[in-house]
Amino acid sequence: MKKYQIIIYGSYGYTGELIAEESLSKNLTVLLAGRNEQKLKSQSKKTAYPFKAIDLSNPKELVELLKLGEVVMNAAGPFKNTATQMINACIEAGVHYLDINGDVDVFESIKTFDKKAQLANIMLMPGIGFDVVPTDCLAVHLKNKMPDATRLKIAFATIGSSVSHGTATTVASRLGEKALVRIDGKLTPIALGKNGLWVDFGEKRLFTMSIPWGDLSTAYESTAIPNIESYIGVKPKVYRLLKFQGLINWMLRTHVVRMLIQRRIDKKPAGPNFEQRKKSYCYVWAEVSNERGQRLSIRIKTPEAYNLTATASLLIAGKILGGQFATGFQTPAKMYGEKLVFEIEGVKEI
Repeated sequence: MKKYQIIIYGSYGYTGELIAEESLSKNLTVLLAGRNEQKLKSQSKKTAYPFKAIDLSNPKELVELLKLGEVVMNAAGPFKNTATQMINACIEAGVHYLDINGDVDVFESIKTFDKKAQLANIMLMPGIGFDVVPTDCLAVHLKNKMPDATRLKIAFATIGSSVSHGTATTVASRLGEKALVRIDGKLTPIALGKNGLWVDFGEKRLFTMSIPWGDLSTAYESTAIPNIESYIGVKPKVYRLLKFQGLINWMLRTHVVRMLIQRRIDKKPAGPNFEQRKKSYCYVWAEVSNERGQRLSIRIKTPEAYNLTATASLLIAGKILGGQFATGFQTPAKMYGEKLVFEIEGVKEI
């Protein structure tokens, strides 16, 4: 019998802390893990959860640690630096893998472990937070309504909140690079913010721009719709400025510039505080169309993004612990259905 139900790696990061705090109310047996022993020790005092400091560069020790748990929740980003090592260890240890990633390239990379995960009898489910859980559910809902859909657009907007250090660091690591869309089933590079779209979110009409979000991978896996675009809410003036980014992309990709940006990120708060999260909320919208020009759309309102991530991640972990899983690579809505997001308190259709 496993000693712990969940091992949270990167537990002292902004979102990792929220997940650990949420775990307390669920009465779960949790092991905190990560590289920084001092931060783990401090977090352990607050939560009374045991901890283990370990670096992903020690695969043998990592495998032995993971054997103690049933589910590993990877909250240590950027995930392009952590997912592969953790998944290899999960496969060897026979432990289910979850993460809160939103990077399309990481999703595509994790898909390549599908057969190995099946042989190890474990599930790999990246993207168990915001925005993948809400958007994946809407994509599957619309695909079920329109089976012959050939195009999918997904957009979301956050009202009143801000991003965490981890999210900002991931974005900074991609500065100067191309964005992506999926065309005829293939991921295709385009200029960041090439496409702009005004979206009626029901309560507000907001401007959004195209971004290379994880849905380009997950929604395709869940629905097989060949043409997919993802959008995020931005101010129109920011969108106009990004039109000129192509002129300085070479500079944004340099180590010096990225280091300067990272220093600025590190000086800011770790993420939105409790009051900000309490007052904030998110809109999510999706639309499908077919070759006959027919369209269907749906929109929902959700709790603040980081709050939803903590809740959704433990909702999914709880399902796995209850025996609800399929081996190999899975997406949230493909595995648990379009209604999954409505199991989260505060989510409603508008």
